[in-house]
Amino acid sequence: MTGQLSLTDRSWPVLGRLTRVHVALYRATGGRIGHRVPRAPLVLLLDHVGARTGTRRTTPLAYMPSDGNFVVIGSKSGHPNDPAWVHNLRAHPDTEIQVGADRIRVRARQADAAERQRLWPEAVRYNPIWGRYQQRTQRVIPLIVLERRP
Repeated sequence: MTGQLSLTDRSWPVLGRLTRVHVALYRATGGRIGHRVPRAPLVLLLDHVGARTGTRRTTPLAYMPSDGNFVVIGSKSGHPNDPAWVHNLRAHPDTEIQVGADRIRVRARQADAAERQRLWPEAVRYNPIWGRYQQRTQRVIPLIVLERRP
């Protein structure tokens, strides 16, 4: 477990550069590149505002469609802490996502206990790696529901 997390921790600088390239390609192609990745869940772009800094950021995230909404998983690859984007959404829940070529206004909320109990098994069937990430960490990985708003 420790070796996996330390490798993940060491990978963040490289992952940051890859993320910027992914976002640029996704935006430039209207999602034709980056929305679908072979043998992986669909990917959306999440815009969020830094809780402390107010800096606008964009993060590509795998998502699961659910009842007209979008469910994203705050796994951070099983790291002991929630990803920054989860913290940012708690502070600033009204935001936008890009799904393919579509920009959609959403409100983010963390699934409550009953909803999580229903959604988590669905999410793990949809993308089994999320289940492996949960096994790597003591924290309960948050499920964030992005609901469309006017």
